[in-house]
Amino acid sequence: MTDILARLTLPADLDAAQAQVEAALQAQGFGVLTFVDVQRTLADKLGVDFRGYRILGACNPALAHRALQAEARVGLLLPCNIVLERTAQGTLVTIPTPQSLLERLLDNPAVRAVADEAHLRLTRVAQALAQPAEVTA
Repeated sequence: MTDILARLTLPADLDAAQAQVEAALQAQGFGVLTFVDVQRTLADKLGVDFRGYRILGACNPALAHRALQAEARVGLLLPCNIVLERTAQGTLVTIPTPQSLLERLLDNPAVRAVADEAHLRLTRVAQALAQPAEVTA
């Protein structure tokens, strides 16, 4: 199993792409708990110019609760980071495969079931985003 569920190029700037991703996540029961504007952080902290790059920490509370009940160490993998990166074609969105990350750290069937459900929901997110976009996974 690959570490990447989907790589999609949205024909939009970072702000518009982020709004699209957040809406698609919300439709699948996810919210964005954390947000890192890497470009701004590197400019502020190091004084360097870096391309537009954002990390969204997505979480589905019901899935997170189930996973944490089954295995406390799953917190090492929460929230699920989705990357948005400015490119010449628009914004590249990268969504990870939940199972590949969990398999490396945990051997717990209950957590695997949650990861499978998260995978299904994130696949739906990618499909929703792919409607107007080019899928490059």
